Amino acid sequence: MANTETTAHKRVASLLDAQSFVEIGARVVSRLADCDASLEKQGDGVVCGYGTIGGQLVYVYAQDAESFGGSIGEMHAKKIGRLYDMAAAMGAPVIALVDCSGVRLAEGNDSLFGFGDLFLKQAKISGVVPQITAVFGSCGGGMAVSASMADFVFMEEKNAKLFLNSPNAVLGNYEEKCDTASAGYQSAKTGLADFTGSEEEVLSGIRDLISVLPQNNESDLSYDTCDDDLNRAVTGIENCGDKAEMLKLISDGGKFIEVKKDHAPGMTAGFIRLNGQTVGVVANNDKKITHFACKKAIHFVNFCDAFSIPLLVLADVDGFAQDSCNERQLARALGKLGFAFAQASVPKLTIVTGHAYGTAGLIMNSKALGADLVYAWENADMGLMDPDTAAKIVFAAEIEAASDKAAKAAELAAKYRKLQSSSEANARRGYIDDIIAPAETRQRAIAAFEMLYTKSAAQISRKHGTV
Repeated sequence: MANTETTAHKRVASLLDAQSFVEIGARVVSRLADCDASLEKQGDGVVCGYGTIGGQLVYVYAQDAESFGGSIGEMHAKKIGRLYDMAAAMGAPVIALVDCSGVRLAEGNDSLFGFGDLFLKQAKISGVVPQITAVFGSCGGGMAVSASMADFVFMEEKNAKLFLNSPNAVLGNYEEKCDTASAGYQSAKTGLADFTGSEEEVLSGIRDLISVLPQNNESDLSYDTCDDDLNRAVTGIENCGDKAEMLKLISDGGKFIEVKKDHAPGMTAGFIRLNGQTVGVVANNDKKITHFACKKAIHFVNFCDAFSIPLLVLADVDGFAQDSCNERQLARALGKLGFAFAQASVPKLTIVTGHAYGTAGLIMNSKALGADLVYAWENADMGLMDPDTAAKIVFAAEIEAASDKAAKAAELAAKYRKLQSSSEANARRGYIDDIIAPAETRQRAIAAFEMLYTKSAAQISRKHGTV
């Protein structure tokens, strides 16, 4: 009989609804056991099965570090592969609870090709069912690649280690200086980890995330009852310095699940509910866009589009970060972000809460890129650049001829803003659909997504884009 008191079993039990877990393949053993009876460990280092979270079907596997160190062997990999096959057939999320010492050397290529089969199965169901990986111990080499193929990654903040090369093998690295495998590094520096916390916080966070995600790309069960006032005014929202706080004001019950919070904080991304419907949100938290911020948004927009989750964009951007690191990568990243927004066929609403200047403003899901609706707050600006700078260029001769150059520049900047970049000027040209008061943001967003609920966007026939 399989041991049901292992750490792996306990993690599964803590994650799933009480008494809902059904284990599959508990009696599977390594082929090496045929030659060495001491290697006959039932389960072969991984607990696999299915259960529910909030009544929603999920498939889960948890590696057992107490058996072969949780290493990937042939039968271990086959058990996980079978789980992916079932998840694809049933249309339910896959959750991996990782604690793996790596490839099982004693099994040679049988172990290595087990990894390859896992990569293939993950690739085939990407965009079909949500994939979530949580790392509690080691996650090295091939297992790190597997984690990178998941949609969302959680890491336990103290003991989890995620790496391709062992940290000791990375030139110049040591824990006190830069532990490249730590949860902090993978969260803040690489952006691979979406969430970090204690083991209890990780398991609770997975439950929260599952509660707002659809089961698969065709059947949307990501709705909930809404007890919040649909017409609630969000008074004072314009004074929020951080977009996460702004989104909590807009969302049903003040709940916002932020992804990659510690990485590229200049761009905020995550999930809220509006009238019970899950909505993905991308918002500028800084006035200057970086390539890291773009990459963070690209992954999130693509996920939302794959799973038919509507997109809300809060645009407030002046331009681009001006340094050599960004200059090397930003143009490519911006192109990919623009492509992600343009090709997304889900309902898309943009609200300009501050500025939307130049190419940076266009990239943030402007009407030019295919936004279904664009609203702007009353004092928002949209234009080539800020009015003060534009006026100094356009009206240079007039300013130079004036006796009071500063006063003339201010006068002409106000004139330029009124005629070119103000919300009213952009509404007159059709670049925005309506001017709204900040306090109306929640109710107008809810009404917009209700109208867009039945959107059906025809796509040009192609295999895929190449941006």
